[in-house]
Parts: sequence; C-alpha cells; structure tokens
Amino acid sequence: MTEPTLGYIHSTESFGSVDGPGIRFIVFTQGCRMRCQFCHNPDTWKIGTGTPRTTDDVLEEALKYREYWGEKGGITVSGGEPLLQLDFLIELFQKAKAEGVHTTIDTCGKPFTYEEPFFSKFEELMQYTDLLLFDIKHIDNAQHKLLTTQSNDNILQMAEYLSKIGKPVWIRHVLVPERSDYDEYLVRLDDFIKTLDNVDKVEILPYHTMGKYKWDTMGLKYPLEGIEPPTEDRVTNAKNLLHVNDYRGYLNR
Repeated sequence: MTEPTLGYIHSTESFGSVDGPGIRFIVFTQGCRMRCQFCHNPDTWKIGTGTPRTTDDVLEEALKYREYWGEKGGITVSGGEPLLQLDFLIELFQKAKAEGVHTTIDTCGKPFTYEEPFFSKFEELMQYTDLLLFDIKHIDNAQHKLLTTQSNDNILQMAEYLSKIGKPVWIRHVLVPERSDYDEYLVRLDDFIKTLDNVDKVEILPYHTMGKYKWDTMGLKYPLEGIEPPTEDRVTNAKNLLHVNDYRGYLNR
C-alpha cells in the first residue's frame, strides 16, 4: 500500500484577503532557509517540524469554505517556504485543480534550481499552479545576503524562468528603511521587472514590527531593532519608482 504524501504544516487561515485574488484559504507550510531580518513568522523556519497532514486532509478543510471564495478566490500555499515541499504541493494542487479550485503559491523562490530532481518536479507543479506571489527581497545580491543571509542569484533565475513559460506572477517587495528603501535599488528592481513578460501586479509591502513579539518569545535578537516602518511618503515614492499602476492585476486582463 502506497504511503500518503505528507506536508509539514504550520497553520491554516480560512479567510485570507491579501494572499492572492479574492478570498483565499491559506496553508502555511513549515520550514524556510531564508532568515529575513523583517520576518514576522520566525516560528515557521525550522524544517521537518509542524503538523504532518495529507493532501486529502488539507483539501477537505479548504473546500468547507469554498462558498465564500467567489469567482476569484481559492487556495494559497504560503510559509515558511512551500517550494521545500514539492511532492506535497504537486499532489495538493493536482487534486485542487480537479475540483476547479484556483491555486496560488506565495514564495521567495530560494529553493529554485535547474538541477534535478527539483526542476522536473517544479515543471510539473507549474502545470497545476495558476499564480505565484513572488517576493523579491532585494535586487542587489550583496544587500540581499545582508537582509536574508542568502544570495538572490537563483531567485532572479526563477523570475526569468516564470516569464519564459508565461506563468502569471505578482511581484511583492517589502520596503525596509535602511535596507531596501533607497531609490537606486528601487530603480534597479523596476528595471529588472520590466524585463519580465508575465507580471500582472507589483505590490509594495511596507515593513512593520507586528511580528517582533515572536522573535522575543523565541529568545531571538531582533535585527531591525529601532528601525521604524517607512513613512507614507516613502511608500508612495516606492510605488512611483516601481510603476505599480502600470500593471493590470491578475484576472483583469
């Protein structure tokens, strides 16, 4: 008898309104290799922990809320980093699409590689994925390493690959004073986004400190201590430099 495919799940949310189009059922996977200084879910970092759940179990829970999704809603898998659990995602999304459910992945892209077995599995996953919320933490590689401890080389490769295959994405960028909130970096990010042919939306996510209590609870030193959220003027500036109003938004083509 074949063993069921398990995902290690941190939590779920029934009525997500900012994680893709419409109302979404959000699955937060456990595990992430990035260590973003602004992370508001450091409790999702540890790989191999969380609650083991089958795809049938998760999908059954999600479908209980289907009547609230409307025409644009569906399931979003976030994290942690969902691409660390490709087998689970493939099976979950395959079953979701069989039910006519819109599927979205919220990812930083860090696990992406053209090496096997990852790439073949990623190609298969894209067959069942309608949209990706793609977080580009920083366009400058050295600053990306400072902000997240990781390089952005393969992350930008993933963005280019998704453009090549025409998979719709929303580009998301967390605006952090003293880190990413500099005009030169925003202009470079804008230049990069303009090279992509699949971007339906660009979102600025202002840095906030609402997750700091989790760092404190876990006994971790908060790396952005003393840095306040960006002012409204700086958020507007970032939106202008990234030309967010030039993008049509998913499902509005």
